[in-house]
Amino acid sequence: MLHTGKVGLRARDEADVAVLHAELYEDIATYMIADSRPWRPIPAGSSASPYAIGEPGDDLALFSVVELVSGELAGAALLWAIDLHNRMAHLGLSLRPSFRGRGLGTDVVLALCEYGFTVRGLHRLQVETLASNAAMIGGASRAGFVHEGTLRGAGWVNGEFADEVILGLLADDWASRRDGA
Repeated sequence: MLHTGKVGLRARDEADVAVLHAELYEDIATYMIADSRPWRPIPAGSSASPYAIGEPGDDLALFSVVELVSGELAGAALLWAIDLHNRMAHLGLSLRPSFRGRGLGTDVVLALCEYGFTVRGLHRLQVETLASNAAMIGGASRAGFVHEGTLRGAGWVNGEFADEVILGLLADDWASRRDGA
């Protein structure tokens, strides 16, 4: 398990799937602002669930987030669209409702950075999120991500278009920050 601050990232197990699906996927309003794909009814046990355990691949790293103090499942995190040629990936996370507002998001972002830069040897990590997602923007910014741009009207959310922002972090910036330079 990767430990950073108040959280750990570990491989997802079968017991996590039903909880994550019920609390994150079935929360339609939150799902619609957290994922660019449209919500559709998917049973928790389906292999189509975004929280289903699949075969590991080079382009995706799925984690369950654990709050270290309690040992409880706090949410899900991932690196997706991992591009080994350009050594970059996209970062995402979602916390269960009862774990939001505890300052865990920044620690999850930091743990994903540790995995991406130190374990996988990536050069760049990127976050795309709605401009209204203050929690994700704040967590990524506290971890060292820099606002790189705004995509006007790029997300279809709750029947209207919304702006998305792109934040990026390079391995050199991460290493400098981590080493205290």
